[in-house]
Formats: sequence, structure tokens, C-alpha cells
Amino acid sequence: MEPRPRSFYVLATFFTLFLLFLYGPTLTIAILSFQGPSGGLTFPMKGVSLHWFHDLFQQQAVGDIWGSFRRSFVLGLMVMITTVIVSVLGGLAFRKRFAGSGIIFYLIITSLVIPSILVSLGVGLIWSQSGLPVHWSTSGFGAQLTWTLPFGLLIMFAVFNRFDKSYEEAARDLGASPWQTVRFVVLPIIAPSLIGVALFGFTLSYDEFARTLLTSGSYNTLPLEIFGMTTNVTSPVIFALGTLTTLFSFGVIGLFLLIFWRIDRRRKAQGSDAGNGLA
Repeated sequence: MEPRPRSFYVLATFFTLFLLFLYGPTLTIAILSFQGPSGGLTFPMKGVSLHWFHDLFQQQAVGDIWGSFRRSFVLGLMVMITTVIVSVLGGLAFRKRFAGSGIIFYLIITSLVIPSILVSLGVGLIWSQSGLPVHWSTSGFGAQLTWTLPFGLLIMFAVFNRFDKSYEEAARDLGASPWQTVRFVVLPIIAPSLIGVALFGFTLSYDEFARTLLTSGSYNTLPLEIFGMTTNVTSPVIFALGTLTTLFSFGVIGLFLLIFWRIDRRRKAQGSDAGNGLA
């Protein structure tokens, strides 16, 4: 076995430092969340226990943790479903050139570079000046879509740019209607990409702060609630909350990866069965 070059160890060290930079703060919070009952917000730790996780499920003097979690979860699902639907429709629309398509494309991308706080302020003002109630499920929902839709559309543009149109032509030759072609041919083929768009939509919404700050109304989402707790809560219970929300985020990612794996496995099994039938 040939010895590894020195560049390998240099790059491996750089990659390790990069991972520590990414996940070091999260690991620090996770460790401090296991402080003993008399522990504080800093090191050194005073004992090890699950006290603060238990305390998290008790009545809190400050904030509405579980109410804000439910709001963030529902809002994430709303944004996810809307992002998937609009992204697919937009991707299908942009498969053909039409008048103004270039301008619309750049307008979509521009929303990604506009400062988030300005988007939040603008959406909040539009809602209030229109006499509509500023609420997390309306104005907050609209503000977050300005963040998730461009990502979803970019993914769909890339997917349909590589899509083999011969599958659709074969479906039409067999008598399929346009709707049947989309439903039974196009959507199954791009299903893994739809899972990616859904994951983007949910996770970007779940932890979005700036675009929700001035559009959530009287009820906080979870990121806003955690931010408010940083000025009022002086115990490791906030670290316990951070640890649980992080685990929930990883759980959502794991669920989507499992769905992707099941779809890929089923597709390979169908391809194998088709090959055996031809043999």
C-alpha cells in the first residue's frame, strides 16, 4: 500500500477544523444542556444530569415554548407544500421560452440578495397598510416564501434542464393525455428532486428568523421565541431547548433521506423486474 502524500494530511486537518467550526457551537450547547441542577450557562459544568430537559417540559415562567414550536411546525409544512407545488409548476412553465421569461427569472433570483430584514419590513408594511392582520400564518407565511421559492425554483430549473423529453414523447405515443404524462411519467422521475425541494422548504422555514421578525404578529415562531428567551432565561433550560430542536431538525432530515432511499430502492426493484421480464 502506497503511503499517503503530505497533502492528504493537510487537507484532512483542514476538513476536520472546518467541521469543528460548523458543529462546535452546537456541540457546546449540547454539552452544557446536561448541566447539573446547580449548573449555569458556562463551563465548568457542575455535575451531569437530565434536570434541564425535565424542566423544559414544566410550566415556564417566561415564553411559550411549545406553542411557538407548534406554530413553526405548521408554518414549515405550509411553506414546504407551497414551495413544492409552485416550484414544479414554475419549472414546467420555464421549459419553454415565453415573453418576459428572462426578466421573471432575474426577479426571482433578486429576492435572495435583498436583505432579509428589509423583506420582513416590506411585507409587514404591505399587510398593515392593506388593513390585513399581521400574523405568522399570513404575512409570516408570505415573507418566508420569498426565501424558499427561489431555492425550489432553481432546483427545478436544473432538474428539467437535464430531463429527457423522450419519456414524455413515448407516453404521448401510447395515448397519454398531458395530465397523465405529468402524473405518471414526469412526477415519478423527478420524485427525488421533489423530496429535496420539500426538505429545503421545511428547514429554511423552520429556522427562519429575519423574515419572520416583523411579520409574525403577536405570536412568536420558535426562532423568535428562543431569541426572546436569551434576554430573560438565565438557566441551561435554553440549552436543553436548543439541543432538542437540533435533534428534531436532524430527525426531519433523516426522515426525508429515508423516504428518498425507499423511493430509490423501489425504482431499482421495478427496473430489475422489468429487466427479468425482458429476459
